[in-house]
Amino acid sequence: MEYTTLAAVDLGSNSFHLAIGRVVDDQIYPLDAIKETVRLGAGLGPDKRLDAPTQERALAALGRFAERLAGMHPESVRVVGTNTLRVARNSDEFLRAAEAVVGFPIEVISGREEARLIYSGVVHSLPLTDRNRLVVDIGGGSTELIIGVRLKPKVMESLYMGCVSYTRRFFPEGRIDKKSMKAAELAAREQVQTIVSRFEKTGWREAVASSGSARSLSEAMVASGVAERGITAGGLEWLREQALSAGDIRKLDLPGLREERLPVFVGGLAIMSAVFAELSLKQMTLAEGALRQGVLWDLLGRVHHRDIREVTVDQFVRRYHVDQVQSQRVGRLARDLFHQLEPVLDEKGAGERIFLDWACRLHEIGISIAQGAYHKHTAYILANADMPGFSRQEQGWLSNLVLSQRGRLSKMREVFDDDPALATLAVCLRLAVILHRSRRTLRLPPLRLGRRGKGFRLEVDGDWLAKNTLVAIALEAERGEWDSVGMSFEAVEAP
Repeated sequence: MEYTTLAAVDLGSNSFHLAIGRVVDDQIYPLDAIKETVRLGAGLGPDKRLDAPTQERALAALGRFAERLAGMHPESVRVVGTNTLRVARNSDEFLRAAEAVVGFPIEVISGREEARLIYSGVVHSLPLTDRNRLVVDIGGGSTELIIGVRLKPKVMESLYMGCVSYTRRFFPEGRIDKKSMKAAELAAREQVQTIVSRFEKTGWREAVASSGSARSLSEAMVASGVAERGITAGGLEWLREQALSAGDIRKLDLPGLREERLPVFVGGLAIMSAVFAELSLKQMTLAEGALRQGVLWDLLGRVHHRDIREVTVDQFVRRYHVDQVQSQRVGRLARDLFHQLEPVLDEKGAGERIFLDWACRLHEIGISIAQGAYHKHTAYILANADMPGFSRQEQGWLSNLVLSQRGRLSKMREVFDDDPALATLAVCLRLAVILHRSRRTLRLPPLRLGRRGKGFRLEVDGDWLAKNTLVAIALEAERGEWDSVGMSFEAVEAP
C-alpha cells in the first residue's frame, strides 16, 4: 500500500521531534513539524533510571504529538528512541506508557542505526556528490559521526557523549571555569581518538554538521560576527573564551543563542571543539536534514540514484504544467550560447551549466499564477518553495537567474556585481527567451556570442533580423539594459 503522508518521531535525549512529510512521486516535501524540549537525558539519575518528573514531561509531549498523528495508518508512522532510552534501566516501563499515549510502537534504535538514519536525513537535504562527506551530529546523549558518498554511508560510529550528558557531568551547577572546560574537552577528545585512525583512512572532502547543538553554535558565531556561516575553528575558540569569561551558564549572553539551548550549550561546545581538534577540522557547513528526516526517507523505502535536485526539478515541471516544448527550445539555445562563452568547463563551470539547464526548464512556472510578470512569480516560487536537495543559497541563485530572464536588468546590478558568473548565465537565458518569443519552431540563423570587454557581443544574420523585426527591436533594447548594470551588449550583423 502506498501512503501520501508519512510521519517520523525522534525521541532524542534533549528534544522530541515530530516531522510529517507529503509524498509526491519519489520525493518527500515537509508538511508539518513539532518540537518539544523534554531533556530526557537530564532525567537519568546515578542509578541510570529515568525519574518520574521527566517521564511525566515526556508523556505530556507525546500526548500532544498523538493529537497530530491521530488517524494515520500504523505503517505510515515510525517512532524511534535514541541514547537515553538505550541506557535507561527502566526504559521498558517508560516505553509501555509512552506507546499507550502516542498510539504507535516505539523502536529504540542502536547507535549505528541512528548514525545511518542521520546520514540519510542529511544527504537528502544536500546536493549529491561523488566526494566523501563527513557528517557530525551532536545529540543530547550521543554523538554520531559518519563518512559516506552519495546516499551510501561508508563508516559509521556513535560515541557516548552528548550536550545534555556533558553539561550535567562537567558543569553540574552551571559554573564554567578552565578546569571544568578542559576536563570536558579532554573526555570528548578521548572518545573521538578511538575513531580517528579509521576515519582518516577513509578520508573526506567536506564536513557537515546537523541538529540543534551545531545550529546553536553556528547561530551564535554568525550573529556575533566571528563566522560568515557554518562552524569554524576560530569561532569555537572565541565561544570558548566567552563562556569562560561569563563563568556561569546563566550569565552567558550571546547574540543568536536561543534561551532553550542555553542549558546544554557549553556541553555541545566542548564536544564540537574536541571533534574539530582531533579530526583537524577548520570549518563545517550546516545541513537542514537530521535523524527525523532520515526516518522519513527510510519509511519511504526508496533508494535514489539521481541527484535529488534533479528529482525536485522534474516534480516542479509536472506540478506547474510547464510547456516542455517551449522550455526545451529555450534550453537548447541557452546551452549552445553558454558553450560559446565557456567552451572548456572546469567543475565550477559544469555546475553553472546544470543550473542554467534547470533555470530553462523552470523559467515559466510562474505562468501558473499569472502571465503578466510571470518571471517575478517564478522567482518568488523558486526562492520560497520547499525544494528538497537545494540549499537556500542555491534556491536564491536559481531565483535570481530566472528573475533576470526578462524585464529591467537594473534590478540585478548588485547581484551581478557580487556574482559575475550569474550575468553570463543571464545573457544566455535572456537571449534564448527573446529569440524564441514566438513559441514556434523557428529555423534560427547561425549565432555567435562572445565576450567583449566587460560585456557581450552577438553576431546574427542581418537578413534574418530584417524579417524578424520584433526580435531585432528586442536585441537593440538589450544594449540599454546591460548598460544599466555596468556592462555592455551589442547585436551586430554577421560578416
